[in-house]
Amino acid sequence: MSEPFSVPVTVRGYETDTQGHLNQSVYLNYAEHARWSLLQAAGIRQADLVARGVGPVALETTIRFRRELLAGDEVMVTCAFEWGEGKTFRIRQLITKTDGTVAAEVEGVGGLMDLRERRLVPDPRQRFKELAAEPGLFGLWAGPRARQASVSSGWCSMS
Repeated sequence: MSEPFSVPVTVRGYETDTQGHLNQSVYLNYAEHARWSLLQAAGIRQADLVARGVGPVALETTIRFRRELLAGDEVMVTCAFEWGEGKTFRIRQLITKTDGTVAAEVEGVGGLMDLRERRLVPDPRQRFKELAAEPGLFGLWAGPRARQASVSSGWCSMS
C-alpha cells in the first residue's frame, strides 16, 4: 500500500487568532490546498474538470483538533482517497508537525458533480481515472488493481 500524498505548509502569522494559534477555519484551507495539489500532481487541472463538465464537491467534513499550531510551525498535510461502490468517496487527511505530532485529522465525504445536471456522477472513481495522467495518486491503477477499494490509511477531504 502506498503512502498518502502530502504537501508541506508553513503556518503564517496572519492565519493565527488572538490566542496566537492557527485559526480553526485555516485548517480547512490547508486541507483544500492538499486536495488541489493532489489533483494537480495527478495531472488534473481545474480547467480540465470544467472542460469535462464535472467538479468535486464536499458533502460532509469533520475536523478533529489534536494540538495547536503556532506561526512559523511547519506541517505536512496528507491526502488519501477511499473509494466505495456508490456516487461518493471518502477523503482522509492528517495535518502533522515535523516532530510527528498530529495537529488535526480531517475526514470528508465528497462526490463529483455533473455541472450541467447538478447531480453526482454515478462512478466518480472511473471519472478520476479517466482524467488523471497519474491515477495511482488516487489509488487507481490501469491494470487489474483498478477496482481496489482504498488507497491507504492516511487522511483527506474534497470541496
